[in-house]
Amino acid sequence: MSQHLFRGSCYLVGLLILALGITMNTKAGLGVSPIISVSYSVATIWGHNFGNTTLLLYSVFVLAEMILHSLLAYRRKKAGVPSVRKLSTVLLMDAMQFPLSLIFTRFLNVFGAQIPDLASDCAGTFWGTLPGQVLFLLIAIVLTGVGAALSLDMRLIPNPGDGIVQTLSDFSGGSVGLTKNCFDIGNVLLTSAIGLLMAGQLVGIGLGTILSMIGVGRVIAVFNHFYFHKTAVLAGLQLS
Repeated sequence: MSQHLFRGSCYLVGLLILALGITMNTKAGLGVSPIISVSYSVATIWGHNFGNTTLLLYSVFVLAEMILHSLLAYRRKKAGVPSVRKLSTVLLMDAMQFPLSLIFTRFLNVFGAQIPDLASDCAGTFWGTLPGQVLFLLIAIVLTGVGAALSLDMRLIPNPGDGIVQTLSDFSGGSVGLTKNCFDIGNVLLTSAIGLLMAGQLVGIGLGTILSMIGVGRVIAVFNHFYFHKTAVLAGLQLS
């Protein structure tokens, strides 16, 4: 398998695994993934389509990435540090996240239509019990972390929910795993504020949200610890 084919395959598989993991997290019925908790709460409170509200949220993320990449390029130029890619190329890849967002959020809708809600559709079975929901959630957390790491490590066009994490990581100099944890905490706090102010209760926040907030970033860190160098070499990526 050529390096380009391997890289593209890892990227596409990573995005699909990520979409599946995010959807499973929601379907577990224990609270949604932190990265989409804001769009979920808005969709639930105001009765909007979940995929469309996520698309809007992702658009905000992309705009933030473009601003941060521009600031990072200016900072590197001022410090005399060469950049691996031209700013125009980076911004173009950021802009390509808009059409990717449309496709990715449609995958969320497709997976959402196929995977049952455990609490209601699986009542009376193991998956409808709390142990079954927790097990389903843990699988979702692993899939979300692996999918995010695999697609991000290929350094192509990231899913905006993870692209903003990668950009913040590059800008701050922190690890992707730690940045993911911090970013998820911010999303949970914002979602909690929206729910309490607009609905008088928490919307979409639960045990699953907290476990995801802690677990996804750690899964990314563990995956990258064991597999980042191997996949980067096979994909022909620069490791500097």
